[in-house]
Amino acid sequence: MSIATFSAGPTAVILKDPYVLHGRPLRPGALLEETSRYSHEVWQLTPARHQAQQLSLILNFPALPPRFRPGAKRLFYALLSLEPPPGEDPPGISSIRVSFTEIKRFLTWLDRRWPPGRSELSELAPSDLDDYRRNLLTLFPNNPGQRERSRGYVRLLWRWRRHLGEGALRFDPRQLDGWGDSTRHRGSENSTDRLSEDVVGPLLVWALRFIDEFAPDIFEADRAWHEARSSSPSPRPTNAHTSVRARLQRLLDTHIAEGHPLPGYQGRPSSTHLARLLDCHPSTLDRNRSAVDAAAAIVGVVDGTLLDSGVQGRLEGESWIESITSNHTLANSLARLARLLQTACYIVIAYLSGMRDCEVKHIKRGCLEIKHDEDDRPYRWKLKSMAFKGEEDVTGVPATWTVSGAVARAIEALEQLQPANRDYLFSRLPHGAGAHKGSNQAMGHQATNTNLKDFVAFVNSLCVHKGRTDTIAAGPGQPTKITTRHFRRTLAWFIARRPGGVIAGALQYRHHSIQMFEGYAGTSDSGFRAEVESEQALARGEVYMEMIDAHQHIDLAGPSAEEAARRLKDFGDRAQFQGQVALDKHRLKRIMKRHDPAIYPGEYITCVNDSAKALCEKARWGNSEGLPSHGGCMPLACRNVTLTPENVAAWQREIARIDKRLASRPMLAPRLRQHLQNRRAEVVEFLTANGQEAVPS
Repeated sequence: MSIATFSAGPTAVILKDPYVLHGRPLRPGALLEETSRYSHEVWQLTPARHQAQQLSLILNFPALPPRFRPGAKRLFYALLSLEPPPGEDPPGISSIRVSFTEIKRFLTWLDRRWPPGRSELSELAPSDLDDYRRNLLTLFPNNPGQRERSRGYVRLLWRWRRHLGEGALRFDPRQLDGWGDSTRHRGSENSTDRLSEDVVGPLLVWALRFIDEFAPDIFEADRAWHEARSSSPSPRPTNAHTSVRARLQRLLDTHIAEGHPLPGYQGRPSSTHLARLLDCHPSTLDRNRSAVDAAAAIVGVVDGTLLDSGVQGRLEGESWIESITSNHTLANSLARLARLLQTACYIVIAYLSGMRDCEVKHIKRGCLEIKHDEDDRPYRWKLKSMAFKGEEDVTGVPATWTVSGAVARAIEALEQLQPANRDYLFSRLPHGAGAHKGSNQAMGHQATNTNLKDFVAFVNSLCVHKGRTDTIAAGPGQPTKITTRHFRRTLAWFIARRPGGVIAGALQYRHHSIQMFEGYAGTSDSGFRAEVESEQALARGEVYMEMIDAHQHIDLAGPSAEEAARRLKDFGDRAQFQGQVALDKHRLKRIMKRHDPAIYPGEYITCVNDSAKALCEKARWGNSEGLPSHGGCMPLACRNVTLTPENVAAWQREIARIDKRLASRPMLAPRLRQHLQNRRAEVVEFLTANGQEAVPS
């Protein structure tokens, strides 16, 4: 089929039914000859998706008004495979699919507005777009971000005009009053909130319980489930029922003695499960049905149990669950519990590694590298996966994260939970309905969000049943919403701050955390370090605001007290807005980015950083990043030191601790005693020289 020629500004494009993905790298195994052509009514985008967790996507042109389909095809062919406008990168496949939804919204509205016969989008007038702006205000009255995004996608008809011929806009909508620019192209700040301490604490504890305490029961049930589907009963001689009867009676007697219910199905003892335990054919048990029914009348029946020896995992000395069943419609099914274990592993990995969802989803079997010391004890774990965001290669690049032992245990649990022929550890599990749903190799983020919701529901229900108080709850009247986007943001916050108050939060890790968590970033473009530094800067900004508001910046001591007061006064003046101090989070971040006074609060000192005088900088000269080095700090000698009243109190407590140790009995060894006395003298001299009392009167 031949497609008509259309003008495209500086370059004319002659379409002879091209493959619409010819300008895109395809996923391994995909052939261009098998992809969608321009003439097709539905364009398949999946061959150009490179992440294992991404779902299948299409562009369904029959869903658009017929008169606008030719123009829409030109636009989306350009987005997929033609050169982008100067200064822009080619849009991602997911972004193109979102664009289709927004263009469909606009064209459907326009189809109702325009009279028959008008089909060229070049005929759009400013009044049309102004009316559409008002229509968006009606559709999304409380969502200005969505309104702005919708307007921004319509502007594609202007930005990509060189490829659209008669389908291009003749004016830039951004010049219209109230139209604005799209947040999509402004690099707007990530607005994902963090998880509160009331949520993330119990969430992590319960996830680790699943991995360390509950997983063996799930593994055993999984083994029995696979065994029942892969093996057949051994052949038996014709007179084998006598031996079966004896073994069955012993089994029934054991259940009665221990009070364990018999395995069943829909309220009746299960011949299939009993036959598996006895290694015989289910029909053999028909002759012994009366004995089975009699035992069931005594101990009862548990639907489809998969644990022959009962639940072994304990929760405060009690079984964490009564049984695990093969009936996937029940709350205690293997299908559900296995998903919960997989979700627990996701929580631990995502929260304790700083990896993005797409990076977690590309974890494969054998991804873990463990280093051991001379006594064969593990001391370092490295996790290999793929990084995508910020990388030039859309197919991803190999990356490595330094992780903790807890993450390593989560990886090992996933490797045991997944069938041996599965490489991706976050692919769908084989149990229950939906096990083979979807063509993606790993679960999408929506499926994971659903599993996170179920994990919270299961834990909270278990707490109610067991009379426990360690639920995963955000607080009275607050919904507990956990998504894949929360974990990285929350980790960055906790690295930068300690929960329990603005000032206390700013004192925990400081710049030291950047060194500690350097290995978490798979590549220099991973952005995790930048997120931590952003949170740290915000925390310091809040400390500055607290100090300025309480006039603490004029009550400082130490060599750099005057410099600190000057910097803080200047910062406070810049933070003023119409006579009020700015405490808005986003505005404070902007102020810190432009006018950070480079003052670093600490427990014993407050560092007023000046690299020319910093002893820690001189100690690592030639490898400096312009930040104070926590490990090389020499507070008693450095001229960058400032003392707040909290710092002075910390030194006084240090002196009190030394005095207590010197007065202890039996007496300390002479060398240690001399060391403590020297340390005390140095601290006293330091405080006295800066006009402070060494020991409060």
